Amino acid sequence: MKRLLFILPLILLSLVSCKKDEPLPEQLEVNRNNISGQWELVEWNGNNLEEGSFFRIELVRNDATFTIWQNFDAFPSLSREITGTYALRTDDSFRTVITGKYDHDAGMWAHEYIVESLTSDTMVWKAADDFSFIQVFRRSVQ
Repeated sequence: MKRLLFILPLILLSLVSCKKDEPLPEQLEVNRNNISGQWELVEWNGNNLEEGSFFRIELVRNDATFTIWQNFDAFPSLSREITGTYALRTDDSFRTVITGKYDHDAGMWAHEYIVESLTSDTMVWKAADDFSFIQVFRRSVQ
């Protein structure tokens, strides 16, 4: 009986240690090279987008410009194209922050965003002034 009490914990420990954990995706450095490309908003504040809604952003590395295609503030069947420039800066408290300015005197983005996570497939932005405002993007296949 003593032998069983000694062996049982070893068996349980070996079973737990053999469990295969999914490796976490590699986090990329947040820079213009790694964020360049087309991204699609897939989650906003913990919710999927409404059926028929879309928001896509293309970030261009060379000249730090962006183009947004979205139908949030238009008729659902029509999309709107918005252009401008963006900037990345390193913040001691927040790591990397992305900001943007719209063309045609439309002003700055509503928030500055902390780039919380960047992998080859996903990017997460959190508003620096409202941590509950979170956007999850998926890289678009081109």
